[in-house]
Amino acid sequence: MLTIDSSAALLSSAAPIRNEPVQARSTARLATLLDSAASVIDEIGYERLTTAMVAERAGASIGTVYRYFPDRIAVLQSLAARNVERLMVRTADELAAGRHASATDAVLALHAVTVDLFRTEPGYRSLRAGDVIDLRPSSTDATANAMLATAVSDALVAHYGVNDSSDVRLAIGTAVELIDALTARAFARSESGDAELLAETERALRAVLAGRL
Repeated sequence: MLTIDSSAALLSSAAPIRNEPVQARSTARLATLLDSAASVIDEIGYERLTTAMVAERAGASIGTVYRYFPDRIAVLQSLAARNVERLMVRTADELAAGRHASATDAVLALHAVTVDLFRTEPGYRSLRAGDVIDLRPSSTDATANAMLATAVSDALVAHYGVNDSSDVRLAIGTAVELIDALTARAFARSESGDAELLAETERALRAVLAGRL
């Protein structure tokens, strides 16, 4: 069954947060810092993000930022982990038993979820799950896409009667990579996404999955 545990495993060993918040106020402050970082990234990209920019956008002192994050990379790691968690949560909902008529439709729904995150989640278009700048922890060689593909495969086997084989898992892994790469390309120069390329992505997904799910 698809869960969000994969998102925790993906970046947990990186330990990006200095002081894990335990009080509601601290949790809210951390969310504000991440929201502020995402907002800045939306405007200038992750490459130019600084901790000073995060502090200014959040209306906080630089000391407050350093209370939670040792450096800008830690900010990006935490934001990437949040992106993965939100993707996993929405994917789990889409792949629930009976939600779609077929396994192929469920994978196409994953594409729709990804497109919506690119459109509505601040910073997602630039940072995505962090693989774009290789924010993986040293404890695993798995990328976010690989972990997502495993979770999707498990869910399709459990809920849609898909045959669990290496060929099927390869097809799903390829589909996940296509979704990530082509959707990113569709949004590279367009905030709403290139409609033709997004449609082409769906056609490519159907071709990859045909006869295998």
